[in-house]
Amino acid sequence: MSSTAVRKAPSAAGATGVSGNRAPLRGRIALVPTIGLLLGALYCLLPVAWVVIASTKSGSELFSTFTFLPGSGFTDNLHDLDAYRDGIYWQWMANSALYAVLGALLSTCVSAFSGYALATYRFRGRETLFNVLLAGVLMPPIILAIPQYLLMAKADLTDSYWSVLLPQVLSPYGVYLARIYAAAAVPSDVVEAGRMDGASEWRIFTRVALPMMVPGMVTVFLFQFVAIWNNFLLPYIMLSDDEKFPLTLGLFTLLEQGANTPALYTLVITGAFLAVIPLVALFLVIQRFWSLDLLSGAVKS
Repeated sequence: MSSTAVRKAPSAAGATGVSGNRAPLRGRIALVPTIGLLLGALYCLLPVAWVVIASTKSGSELFSTFTFLPGSGFTDNLHDLDAYRDGIYWQWMANSALYAVLGALLSTCVSAFSGYALATYRFRGRETLFNVLLAGVLMPPIILAIPQYLLMAKADLTDSYWSVLLPQVLSPYGVYLARIYAAAAVPSDVVEAGRMDGASEWRIFTRVALPMMVPGMVTVFLFQFVAIWNNFLLPYIMLSDDEKFPLTLGLFTLLEQGANTPALYTLVITGAFLAVIPLVALFLVIQRFWSLDLLSGAVKS
């Protein structure tokens, strides 16, 4: 008995040593994705930090002080930006808000209808239609810009708010997300139960399916809002009246003028900083609704 115990003791000690050696190895491997995420976050946040700090500098401080050293001209930059062409910057921001909010709402509604229909109903050509939408997801927007301009010119809608809004209504990626989410979140048994109770298809969609799809539709709205807010190419092609410009195009014109008037560079940087604030606020608000939707959709045992 004693010899058996003696033989088992070294083996147990050896197993403990092997597991002890594996633990530091696993810890070192786990550090790799963490370091990668930190580097990615630094890469994304560094330009934002530069814009925030540069917006505090006056024209003389912008090119003469250390890059990440705050300046003392933020209030003067705000005053100059507000006074530039009788406050046209705020008109650009209002235009961006109009394009982004209304366009994202319309696109979310169209995506919800289309995605639910593709996920729930069985009809001939459904998969073909869905594959065409997937092709639209892979299509670069620059390819569609000129055809969209020609269509708007035919309808005499160029240089109008509609020329920027209408092309944003149908989002292939939004329809794709809505279809995937509706297929996962809306059980077919629930839809059939509503039909057996005599509910119309519209009532089933609005009262049964849509509340289940809300978290996915919030995601679609967020993606579309950010895409329209940051869109530059479509307004650049469609618009010529600078009072209809969004922020992206308005700041671009300011930047072009800055080549001849360097004092405008501070206005461009301050305007870019202010343009980021609504996106950050939207992300914070949407994150709260995501949490509420996920909690409200939980199933209690």
